[in-house]
Amino acid sequence: MITNLAKFGLLFAILGCTSSYAFAEERILPVLGEPIQPIPIDTSLDPAKVALGEALFNDPRLSKNNSLSCASCHILEAGGDDNMTVGTTLNGVPHVINTPTVFNARYNFRQHWSGAAESLPEQVDLVLRNHMEAGSNWNELLTKLSQDPVLVSSFDNIYSEGLNKENYLDALNTFERSLITPNSRFDQYLLGNTAAITEDEKKGYQRFKEYGCISCHQGINIGGNLFQKFGLFYDYFAERGNITTADYGRINVTNKETDLHVFKVPSLRNVEVTAPYLHDGQAETLEEAVDIMGKTQLGKTFSEGNIELLVMFLKTLTGEYKGQSLAVKNNAIAEADQSSNSNETQNADDDESSLASSGGDGS
Repeated sequence: MITNLAKFGLLFAILGCTSSYAFAEERILPVLGEPIQPIPIDTSLDPAKVALGEALFNDPRLSKNNSLSCASCHILEAGGDDNMTVGTTLNGVPHVINTPTVFNARYNFRQHWSGAAESLPEQVDLVLRNHMEAGSNWNELLTKLSQDPVLVSSFDNIYSEGLNKENYLDALNTFERSLITPNSRFDQYLLGNTAAITEDEKKGYQRFKEYGCISCHQGINIGGNLFQKFGLFYDYFAERGNITTADYGRINVTNKETDLHVFKVPSLRNVEVTAPYLHDGQAETLEEAVDIMGKTQLGKTFSEGNIELLVMFLKTLTGEYKGQSLAVKNNAIAEADQSSNSNETQNADDDESSLASSGGDGS
């Protein structure tokens, strides 16, 4: 039986509703009658604004002590998040919530887990003023940037008003809108290449729809377009314990009791490379996340076989950035880290051997 929420989700997708930030020329039509739509290619962005926005995205002057940039928490080579349970704050202490990916954020109807920001520019404004994140303000930021003649010249060349708050947000927003990851294997499947995914991955997608996951995870971003209470059938928080303010969810924004433990449904695009999962980062693997979501949101205990099929499907959602699969980028980073750790271990062993052979006093 399809719930009212499922009907809403399917209608949302069929109508091609994306977000208030989608350009009019991005005409989205249903593909194969499916509730999920492929990411469209947007060629309308101004390259000069994209380049300027990229510089701002990587500029640590955003933060009060010049230590954190957008890229510090949203690593584009590793899924657009930070691969941490919770992020790092301005003072180097753990944040209170897991960092969401910046990839395809343009297709979210709200930003932040709580939906506190209604647009990408508003999200930047909140980050700038948040004492745990940038810890700054517009006067301080613009004063610092105005002392950079190269950056000022770049703004003057693009905007008649030069460097100001509105143009800063416009340039950064333009770059963030360019952070899309099209051409996942599942997108290829939706566009007619039925051989792009395996038979088991197709079975995983069928389970995804049959179980009702599709009621919240559909549309272009396979999520990101509605709010949902976390813990519909199972009290995750009671079992986990140690309740924090971040666990309260959207009630922190609206002060409405009905919004307790309500969160923006996250996108599942590139979920293969954005571990750990959930707003608290407590699910270390996709298998664990699928198991938790089955219990809390669907009231189901999935068998190991069905979890495996669902994970197979989820891994087909990994797209490309700048023409290369994020899975390839992520694996390369993991291999480099592993090699680095091995070298450090070997060096430590060599040092201990050298120390032992010299009599143990380092002389």
